[in-house]
Amino acid sequence: MEFPSKLIENAVEELAKLPGVGKKTALRLALHLLKNESEDTFLLAESLVKMRTEVKHCKQCHNISDTEVCGICSNPLRDKSLLCVVSDIRDVIAIENTSQYKGLYHVLGGVISPLEGVGPSDLHIDSLLERLLPNSEVKEVLMAISPTMEGDTTAFYLTRKLRDHQNLKITSIARGIPVGGELEYTDEITLGRSIVERTAYGRA
Repeated sequence: MEFPSKLIENAVEELAKLPGVGKKTALRLALHLLKNESEDTFLLAESLVKMRTEVKHCKQCHNISDTEVCGICSNPLRDKSLLCVVSDIRDVIAIENTSQYKGLYHVLGGVISPLEGVGPSDLHIDSLLERLLPNSEVKEVLMAISPTMEGDTTAFYLTRKLRDHQNLKITSIARGIPVGGELEYTDEITLGRSIVERTAYGRA
């Protein structure tokens, strides 16, 4: 791809590094920014720089935050007896968007994946165990980790780590057929789990 300007080429190269953005899309974005009001481009650049330099990770749950402790952890209305363990910050956003969960979170920062060189020491597991010391308010740990091979390995590892904690209930998000899904197109593992974990008809 030929560029009329080295500056445009540099901008396209950087934009194309974003996930899901190819060279053609990057070129459209660069030309849009060039054509748009300069103030809009400066505001975009400033917001990106501030995001990169000022966004923190909550010292309690490792969620992204503007402050040392995130708004969820510092919210007195959240249920401190319930702790939801997720692998990624995006999972927190997805669960919060349901408006169905009122407890706290713990973000592991990934899943155990030997093929990618990610072991337990690379995740926020030690800080999770510290949050579950005998004087902790947590009564239930909800494993909300994606049901992949790596996710199940991580959940199994954590469950073994937590099994000696007396009076601590360990649960997992339900797995089954999505609303509107067709049985014939559902993979065998999901369908099998749906049968094993079946519930009484009419239960919410």
